[in-house]
Amino acid sequence: MDLIFEGIKKAFWLLVTFDPEVFRITFLSLQVSGTATLVSLLIGVSTGTAIALSQFPGKRFMVSLVNTGMGLPPVVVGLFVTIFLWRNGPLGFLGILYTPTAMILAQAVIATPIVMGITLAAIQQLPKKLRLQILALGATRLQMVWILMKEAKLPLLAAVMAGFGGVISEVGASIMVGGNIKGYSRVLTTATVMETSRGNFEIAIALGIILLLLAFSINFIITQIQQRERTR
Repeated sequence: MDLIFEGIKKAFWLLVTFDPEVFRITFLSLQVSGTATLVSLLIGVSTGTAIALSQFPGKRFMVSLVNTGMGLPPVVVGLFVTIFLWRNGPLGFLGILYTPTAMILAQAVIATPIVMGITLAAIQQLPKKLRLQILALGATRLQMVWILMKEAKLPLLAAVMAGFGGVISEVGASIMVGGNIKGYSRVLTTATVMETSRGNFEIAIALGIILLLLAFSINFIITQIQQRERTR
């Protein structure tokens, strides 16, 4: 218990003194995970909506793949992204391995199936007759899709929270593709693992608390938007 209390005190001290290293790590964590979440939203929402509204052979198999992807192990993602970005790999010419860009790529791969799966379920649960009613009123197919997404905005906001939560807290892929380089690719999760391995439990607990505060703050903001929309 003493370690936990000391960790809380350390976290408070690091925050009130505006420790430059901690704020650099925190900002990079937010930048990497935030960008990865945005990328996953662009791909996941559009693809999930397209699958939900389309009828084609093998659709159930495709949905099964998406649902399986929602549980992708981050270390497996990190392994394959590393192989692809390795200097002899298919994308090695990009030279982005062990950079924040590689971390964004890996985290986007983790978050996209989560967002896609929730989007797919959200659109599918809307009444099928609603689509026909919208089209009967003279809407184009694009307008129909937009209206359906607005109808499913509450679960779509949940998809944002799930996607962000899935990447802000992951560590395996970030270490593998980012390298945990001080001042360059070190984020809160990788820094916590490093300090724990060194036996610096107070600092590790402090970083963990800051990570929880960051995740809570972002999800609190999104939840407020979600609940305000719900009461309308």
